[in-house]
Amino acid sequence: MATTRGASGGAMRWVGLTALSLAIAASLEALRLPASFLIGPLVAGIVVRLAGVAPTVPRPAFLASQAVVGAMLGSALTPSIVATFRADWPILLVTVAAIVAAATFSGWLLSRLGVVPGTTGVWGSSPGAASAMVIQAGAHGADVPMVAFMQYLRVLFVASTASLVARVGIGVDAMPPPPVIFPPLHPGALALTVAIVAVTGGLGVLSRVPSGAMLGPLLAGAILHGADVFVFDLPTWLLILAYAGLGWTIGLGFTRGAVAHAARALPWIVLSILALIGFAAALSTVLVARLGVDPLTAYLATSPGGMDTVAIIAASTPVDVSFVLALQAVRFFVLIAIGPTLSRAVARSLARR
Repeated sequence: MATTRGASGGAMRWVGLTALSLAIAASLEALRLPASFLIGPLVAGIVVRLAGVAPTVPRPAFLASQAVVGAMLGSALTPSIVATFRADWPILLVTVAAIVAAATFSGWLLSRLGVVPGTTGVWGSSPGAASAMVIQAGAHGADVPMVAFMQYLRVLFVASTASLVARVGIGVDAMPPPPVIFPPLHPGALALTVAIVAVTGGLGVLSRVPSGAMLGPLLAGAILHGADVFVFDLPTWLLILAYAGLGWTIGLGFTRGAVAHAARALPWIVLSILALIGFAAALSTVLVARLGVDPLTAYLATSPGGMDTVAIIAASTPVDVSFVLALQAVRFFVLIAIGPTLSRAVARSLARR
């Protein structure tokens, strides 16, 4: 009886979360905001989590969501992204370095002022790769709940502001029409897509590379698409499910305990996030002036993560997706590579004071 009651309660929580997500997403769609099916579930997840009635997103569902988004990103990559990086790599690397340096300084300052303990600031302020930063932070002695709160709060701010900027920057008339949620089904192509995504996503997870579930299908999609062998068949309804999985995972990460723990530091954390977003936006004007890319493409390219959320917004707006992904991907790999080194450097700096 207790088991039945528990299962029923869990089902009702999912029904409530889904209904709230759809209501928020529909409202955002009515306003023609990009990525409404990501932001809607994200906000709904925060609401139900703080209300104490949240379900738990199973890890396989989260990994599957990452894999589908990775496949979507891979399908958006074309050989032009390599040409873009090859032609403009100096300014792209300088831009990435500037954003990472600004985020590191912000994190160092938060720790130096005693807002957050130890190296928590640098991990929490890292401009992208949120889940990977949380994992690495725990391995390097940082305050994991605080890092998670800072990272997910940054993702929320970045996703919201990027979506709003995209909406305002483009205007209603220039927004692409809403996609058909249930397009004609192509069983063979869909089955092959699911198989490739499942295998490459699984290999990515087994490799233990951060965000491997996303990177495996991303690389597979880029190679297959670039070689003109196969383009993933990703119907809108499947993408919506993946966006919801990511949004729920991020939103449900805002636990009561983490929010209470971070309450004292919240104004400083929000200020640091807004400052980083503003700094990245200022850098985007340099890309516009030097490379001639349109302002919205430059803004999304420099937005401080995460790569998946920014890519979802980019994919739903008329921008140069390849350029956005080029800069986002470079920053992602740079952060994965040098995150521990930056943490140790900050720790040494703080220890000397």
